[in-house]
Amino acid sequence: MMCSGSLAVMAEIAVVGSLNLDTTVRVPRLPSPGETILGTSHFVDSGGKGANQAVAAARLGRSVAMVGMVGDDDPGRQLLASLAGDGVDTSSVAIGREQGTGIAVVTVDALGENMIVVDPGANGDLAPRVLDGLAEPVRSAAVVLLQLEIPLDTVAAAVRLATGTVVLNPAPAAALERSVLDSVDVLVPNATELAGLSGESVPSSPADAISMARRIQGPAAVVVTLGGDGAVVVADDFDAHVSAPLIDPVDPTAAGDAFCGGLADALVRGDSIHDAVRWAVRCGAVTATKWGAQASLPTRSEVLAMKGAE
Repeated sequence: MMCSGSLAVMAEIAVVGSLNLDTTVRVPRLPSPGETILGTSHFVDSGGKGANQAVAAARLGRSVAMVGMVGDDDPGRQLLASLAGDGVDTSSVAIGREQGTGIAVVTVDALGENMIVVDPGANGDLAPRVLDGLAEPVRSAAVVLLQLEIPLDTVAAAVRLATGTVVLNPAPAAALERSVLDSVDVLVPNATELAGLSGESVPSSPADAISMARRIQGPAAVVVTLGGDGAVVVADDFDAHVSAPLIDPVDPTAAGDAFCGGLADALVRGDSIHDAVRWAVRCGAVTATKWGAQASLPTRSEVLAMKGAE
């Protein structure tokens, strides 16, 4: 194993997570089990929830360090070059020898709904012992942003290393130790992930999501993304529903990642959690109007041009 570049520099945001090469296929409708559907077009894009969130924050103007692992192959080199092109520091991305770079296959229908299958590849080799050698950005960042496309014990190790605000996007859904949740400042599930964490049914309304979020013990704040219904935020004795701008959705693949990157950006800026969620909702909305994963992530000027809703 080796690292991808020079010594890491101090960054405002450290993202510890996955890097994947995505293949997206446009289809008239999503297939049923056992059914073959003919696509209308396809394209390849840089992805992975970790890398997407790193690029999302970088395009909003933040200094960002990516901590993760790719394989020693052409897809890995492509992903590193793409991140560097967006100004993300990749010197804490390890290059593994055992497995190839992670991949994702995405299908998106005419209504903008999607299905995603991920083969983690090298992401699965980002063990805590590997993280130990990449830890400086995690220790020094104002915000540490995590997801669950890497081993859960590595997520727990990163939470312990962090000295700044810890934002955890529990995707894909998985059972989390209470010690991890107790150390998280902001938990950002979607409605399905919230249901998995709480052991309840998927919330049927923003009010229902607020009620369920209140029952999640540990994090200082819980922010639930609700797609076209925006998001809700619950913190101490405060809760609110933030509506989403009206858009014509095209591809929601990276909208949640844009939301997390926007949330981290706003928290670095010193915004309140409510204002941070307002900004994040707008970031996600812009992303859903464009195709692709990283290709769809907006710049600050694009988000400012999107009128928000309350």
